[in-house]
Formats: sequence, structure tokens, C-alpha cells
Amino acid sequence: MGRTGLIREEHRYPALRVRPDLSILVIKPRAIGDVLLSSIVTPNLRSAFPNARIDFLTEKPAADIIHDNPYIDDAIIVQPGSDSYLRLLRQLRRRKYHLVFDLFCNPRTAQMTYATGASVRVGYPFRGRAWAYNAQVNTRADRVHNTQFNLDTLRALDIPIEHDHLVFPLPADAMEPMQHVVRDARKLDGPVIALNPSGTWSTKRWGLDSFAALGDALVEKFAANVIVLWGPGERGDAERIQSVMKHGATLPPPTTIRESGALLKLCDFMISNDAGPMHIATAVGTPTLGIFGPTNPHLQGPWNERSSWVRLEGLDCLACNLTSCDIGNICMRDLPVDRVLNAFESMRRKAAS
Repeated sequence: MGRTGLIREEHRYPALRVRPDLSILVIKPRAIGDVLLSSIVTPNLRSAFPNARIDFLTEKPAADIIHDNPYIDDAIIVQPGSDSYLRLLRQLRRRKYHLVFDLFCNPRTAQMTYATGASVRVGYPFRGRAWAYNAQVNTRADRVHNTQFNLDTLRALDIPIEHDHLVFPLPADAMEPMQHVVRDARKLDGPVIALNPSGTWSTKRWGLDSFAALGDALVEKFAANVIVLWGPGERGDAERIQSVMKHGATLPPPTTIRESGALLKLCDFMISNDAGPMHIATAVGTPTLGIFGPTNPHLQGPWNERSSWVRLEGLDCLACNLTSCDIGNICMRDLPVDRVLNAFESMRRKAAS
């Protein structure tokens, strides 16, 4: 599974595992959700190569996802637009990696991979990038969940897949302040439910008024305590939901990525657009309902057995992957509140069983 042609025997797991000095680099620069979904490779690499040096390269916005990962030795954090690209390439060359996994495979990460000089360079041979990889992997990006797309790079080398979970450990200092937020939000006897109206694409965002109506329905039906999440530049949206809701909602203070993870771990449920916080919630074990339209939940949905997703079925344009829409973003605009509420109730029953 996942091979292009025959990968040389010396590039496969049986040959690699006998190297006493094996040094491995994983490259996944962005975005927060995608970096988190790629974390699934790290426990598998550590199980296969317990004595290897394993480094992970990502960009600064996703640094918190990687820093406390117990399966890696070093996080290489790149500041886009600030760090010298040529200096970075020289740094990667000096580290003398033997095995590199490019889980992003854009032109720049292909250059990084090749610049390492590693004897085994694994990646997807997208147009104009095949030259960088001597262990090329067939892409199943249009058929399997993103986690499995990442794991296919390991499968191509016959590396055993023993772990199927995302990795996002939470330090104690992130948990304590969020305990106060959840305690202050808990005014009713029902569950604490986080709502996430954000999304990197405008087409992935369900309406703010719809989120407000959903929040009120959750209070009325489940005596829920609603927390509306927000990130940089998003507080206005959260305040709009809070002001429109008849029953009110709690807005947390500004949070780091780790604090967001702690907050979501302390919540009973999460309802979210397809965005980084959705994946953070599933990584920390919180049952999560994803709201989908232009992206495909079978490929990017919540990765956790107690989670689920909802979308406006019956449209020909679902999973179009467009960042702008000429027909009014009907997949999100016309998704009714009661359909999301019913999907949440089904997920809630599943999580309780």
C-alpha cells in the first residue's frame, strides 16, 4: 500500500532499523490542524526506531503542537519571512539525517528534503517535485483521511503502524487557568459545550446567527453551558454570537494553542467548523461535531471514535474545496440549526454508550 514502483530494500524498515545512529526528520510546516494530524506518525516512528534521533520541522504558528511531543527529540521551528532560508538549508545539511519524511511536499519543502542529503527521502511525487524524493509514495489524499495520508509514507517503507492517535500532550501550567474559565462558565446543571465559529476559509464558516441559535437550543434542550471560542482577529465574531444569544454565553480570555487544548479537554463537547480547534478537541479526547460543506469530512473530519460530523446532504457541490463561492455558499448558509442539533444529539448518545 502506498508505493510507487519498487522501493529499494535498503530504504525499507528491515534495513533501516539496524542502523545504530539513525537520524530522522519529519517536515510539516503548516497549518495548525494539518500539523496536528501529522503528529500521528511520531509514536509509530518512535516504536519502530526507539534509539533514533527524531526531529520535527514546522513553522512558528504551529510550534505549540510539537514542543511537548514526547516522541521527538527536537523541534525545528521556522519563522516565515524572518529566518534565512539558505541558513535553514545549511542547518538541515549539518544535522546529517539518514531518513526524511516530507509530509507537505510543496516546492520549498521538496528543496528542504533534498538539501538534507539524506540517503532516504520520502515524499509524494506531485508535479515538479519528484526529483527531491528517492522513496516516492502514491498519494491517496482523495480517498483516505489525512491521518492515513501521513501514515502512508511509513507504510511505503514497511514501517509498522502500531498507533492510530494524534499527539497533543498538555502541560499542567496550561490546565490550571482554564479550570477557572470552565468553572465560571458552569452556571447550569448540563454539559459544558464549546462552539467554534472560526475557519481559515470564509466558505468553511457556518453563520454567526446560526451558531447563536444553536447555542440557545443547547441551553434550552440540555441546560448546556456554552463557551464561544475565538482566536486572533475573531473576538468580534464571538461577541456577536454572545450578544444575539437569548441565554448568554461565556467568552474565554485570549489563549495560547496549549491553553485552547486545555480548555477543550475540560469541556464536555465541542461543535466546530472545519478548523484547527476541531482537531485540537479530538486530539485531547473531547467528543466533537464538525460542520462541513466545502471540505470533505471523510478526509478531514474529526479523528476520534466519539466524534462525528454534519453537512447539508444532497448538494452536487459538496466538498468542492473552493475558498470562494459563486452561488452564495449554500452548503453552509442553508444548513439548518435543527439538523446540527439533531446530529449533536446523536453524537452525544454515541459518546455516552
